[in-house]
Amino acid sequence: MNKHYRPMLAKAAEAPFSSKDWIFEVKWDGIRAIGYVNDKMTIRSRNDKELKDNFPELEELTILVRNVVLDGEIVVMKEGKADFQTLLERSRLTSARDIEYMARNSPATYIVFDMLEESGKSLIDLPLIERKNVLRQSLKEGKHVILSMYVEDEGEAYFEEAVKRGVEGIVAKKKDSRYLPGVRSEGWLKIKKLHTCDCVIFGYTAGEGARSGSFGALILGLHEKGKPVYVGKVGTGFSENTLSELMRLFENLQTSERTLEGVDVSEKITWLRPELVCEITYQAVTRDYRLRMPRFYFLRPDKAPVECTVDQIRSNSLQEYVSKRDFKVTPEPTGGKTKTEGRIFVVQEHDARRLHFDLRLEKEGVLKSWAVPKGIPEKTGEKRLAVQVEDHPMEYANFEGTIPEGQYGAGTVKMWDRGLFEVKVWKEDMIEFTLSGKRLQGKFVLAKFKKAGEKDWILLKVRD
Repeated sequence: MNKHYRPMLAKAAEAPFSSKDWIFEVKWDGIRAIGYVNDKMTIRSRNDKELKDNFPELEELTILVRNVVLDGEIVVMKEGKADFQTLLERSRLTSARDIEYMARNSPATYIVFDMLEESGKSLIDLPLIERKNVLRQSLKEGKHVILSMYVEDEGEAYFEEAVKRGVEGIVAKKKDSRYLPGVRSEGWLKIKKLHTCDCVIFGYTAGEGARSGSFGALILGLHEKGKPVYVGKVGTGFSENTLSELMRLFENLQTSERTLEGVDVSEKITWLRPELVCEITYQAVTRDYRLRMPRFYFLRPDKAPVECTVDQIRSNSLQEYVSKRDFKVTPEPTGGKTKTEGRIFVVQEHDARRLHFDLRLEKEGVLKSWAVPKGIPEKTGEKRLAVQVEDHPMEYANFEGTIPEGQYGAGTVKMWDRGLFEVKVWKEDMIEFTLSGKRLQGKFVLAKFKKAGEKDWILLKVRD
């Protein structure tokens, strides 16, 4: 047990879903922690901070299990809900007397959901469901250590029930997912009732009026390929205590150098060394990665700035696409962001159970997709049925190959046409656009076929 593991991370999903290939667990509002248990125990945060001194009650692990590496979440429960503020207070204590008092009056629970090693043998290459079985057989529950419960298949109903009970959301995990240390994987998806992301604080604007003694807004950034990217500012969600605490922390972080480029605010900025991480809730993300309606939630001392990447806020409508495919078998792309010059469209000939054509239009970092059974209309006035299917990743615009038998969409995919397109209207029930491809040129309309199924549209070639 010489190896130290970085936790596997989950990508964000836009909505709950159900699938027989996935399990669903509560997403706890706590501190992620890897537990190494032998004769002695160490339990470490995502940024490798030792936590056992602040949570001495978790030493119980040494009498419940031996020679294992566990993954889980430390929480403090109050009235049946996770109390993250109390948890943070406990994680910052330094006085032995205060730590002992809080351990008695606000005890922590370690909720274990994965096992990475047993008796010196790595388990990370086993499918998740097998690791779960080993965990259940190996770990006895205690007063402060419990196993994470999960349900299979019924993600939507489970999410609704979790939200009713005041939980912040759920995590969907593919049953055959391997454990990928330090990787934010499509095999694990977090589904929250609010969009949230962890941002780095790069500076602040001066406060006015009631805030004249503190700050007006925090300047936020995320990392993309090792470089910081501006994602907006946040000026709401702060209590008086939080304002005071942040100003105290800022004193030792101030710098005369600009620490983030591309900041488009008119106010004077006090720049900070980017060492603090905070969790932000938000309503949506613009195409240039600006957070809309952001609100400060908490400081996150358990997370390192380098972990805060743009991947958190990119469009994540690919969960249905991922849930339908086994990427150990199919050559189809797994997903991610491919930058393009202009908006691209692609038409692929798909010889599956029935020959059809797939029309894909780029929007918000994914390819919105329709299956067109009788081909794309090429003459003015022609119309075709187009059935909307799941969003596809941008890399699919370059995909050609054979999807194996037994996989979703089994058959041969060939490129038929591709190019750029311009949008005139994009509404919920109608899209007007102009294609500039090698085969297809001119104006088209996609309109919801309201008398048919929910996914059915009509694709028309219209007069230029």
